[in-house]
Amino acid sequence: MRFDHAGIATEDAQALADLYVDLFDVKIVHEETFDGMTVVFLAFENGYFELLEPQEEGTIATYLERNGAGIHHLAVETDDAAAALERARDLGIECIDDEPRPGAWGHNVAFLHPRDTGGILLEFVEH
Repeated sequence: MRFDHAGIATEDAQALADLYVDLFDVKIVHEETFDGMTVVFLAFENGYFELLEPQEEGTIATYLERNGAGIHHLAVETDDAAAALERARDLGIECIDDEPRPGAWGHNVAFLHPRDTGGILLEFVEH
């Protein structure tokens, strides 16, 4: 496994993307509206920032209401998200997803509950 991306909740993905493009000299490599949010990926040499802007009520809107803008989750790339979930279950970690589901950019994803992972929402991303 390797680091894939940091998911960042924001009220304005395009404005934050524009700032990061200028600040870090990175490029926007993918944009889509998915699951009630606008998602913008910025490519760094060793991973991505995934900017998450809610378009309707849902997980990201709730997160912003409770916490404000900031890091929402960290994602790790895996070749087999189902096997990664099974390993997490074997370790006694609560899985938010029973099985991998479709995620942004056409990848299968699965999340682990932060109460069992040091307070961090972790995501497996199958490439």
